[in-house]
Amino acid sequence: MEQSAHQAQQLDHLASAPAPGGSPFAAFGLPGLGGPPPAAPPEPRPILELDGEEREDELDALSDWVDDFFLPVYGAEVTTAAPWCLQWQEHDDVVAWLHALWLAYQQHKDPEAGLSGLFVWHRDFLTHALAAIRAPGGPLSACMTSPERPSHRILSGPPPSARTEKATASAAADAGPAELDEPTS
Repeated sequence: MEQSAHQAQQLDHLASAPAPGGSPFAAFGLPGLGGPPPAAPPEPRPILELDGEEREDELDALSDWVDDFFLPVYGAEVTTAAPWCLQWQEHDDVVAWLHALWLAYQQHKDPEAGLSGLFVWHRDFLTHALAAIRAPGGPLSACMTSPERPSHRILSGPPPSARTEKATASAAADAGPAELDEPTS
């Protein structure tokens, strides 16, 4: 009898109207019918797409994360097999990798990522990013390979494709010869 009474109470509760303003889909992160959608969080933008003060602010925050958290925990020893650069902020490809890694870290440490969030970050992001950034032939390979010999050198990238070179030469030819300024006397 007691169990039947308890089940009747549960059915009454489930059959009752939802609280005003509450969304029946809130548990799924969806807005209610006819209600305003929740404000979307700002879309993260890749750091290389930012300009001016916005880029500098993001680079400062990234540098704090790299210096205060990332390097002390994951920096490991600097060797020829795992180079590093004290001026890594000048290597655009390294900045892009570290920024993406930092954004993923922020997402995966959030409680909504669940208990395995940081494991997923380690498995899917950290390992791959470290392998790319600190590879013996990677973007920092011409930089410091021993803490006793700090060095920094930006490696030159490949030239533009033949198609781009041809289009540039064609555009220059269509513009005609550049006129030289005539000396005035």
